[in-house]
Amino acid sequence: MKTSTDLAAHTAKRIEARFIRKIEQFRNDEIRLVMLDRVESHSVACVNWAEYPYAPKVTFRIAHSDDALAVMFEVEEEHLRAVAMSGEENVWEDSCVEFFVESPAAEGYFNFEVNCIGTMLAAHRQSRTEATLFNAEQMSKIRHFGSLQRAPIDSRGAGQKWWMVEVIPFSLLGLESAPRSLRCNFYKCGDKCDRPHFLSWSPIDKPEPNFHCPEFFGEVILA
Repeated sequence: MKTSTDLAAHTAKRIEARFIRKIEQFRNDEIRLVMLDRVESHSVACVNWAEYPYAPKVTFRIAHSDDALAVMFEVEEEHLRAVAMSGEENVWEDSCVEFFVESPAAEGYFNFEVNCIGTMLAAHRQSRTEATLFNAEQMSKIRHFGSLQRAPIDSRGAGQKWWMVEVIPFSLLGLESAPRSLRCNFYKCGDKCDRPHFLSWSPIDKPEPNFHCPEFFGEVILA
């Protein structure tokens, strides 16, 4: 009988991140345009739990320089919800995109979660319940910007679109420069949206929704 570890190894995905020199120094509009023009998009489309069948249209793009990662999410969904205005609130209950990455320099993993209006939660974790939240200085080093205004939203209707870009220095992952690869996963959730959903890029074999499972992370090669 296959174990969950066997399944993870068999189904985990593998992609390349595009190298774009000094992308972290570009203006916001330049980062978005170069990501759209030069970086391949990948779907966040795994419906891992049958009781939550709703699947918004979600893609991500990932690039890197010598010093930072750049991740861009694009979303189309039926209910835009954003209540959390602070990372100390439940960001994942809103229309939220998430990037989890295994710590390349120590134990555990990092999670970066941001709702559709730009409220971000970031932490270094050992598990779902064991976390060290980023402090104000660390948070100030994460550059993120999106298409929606920084104000609460509760909007319903098919075909609503938004995007979000995050630029994360490798120094926040405990690295001095880009590694050869990273183990990570990309998610879309909305625990308190009208149609709760829990999508992933690399599939997860767990009995109930849980993104905090590094054994199911895929691999990103830093080309």
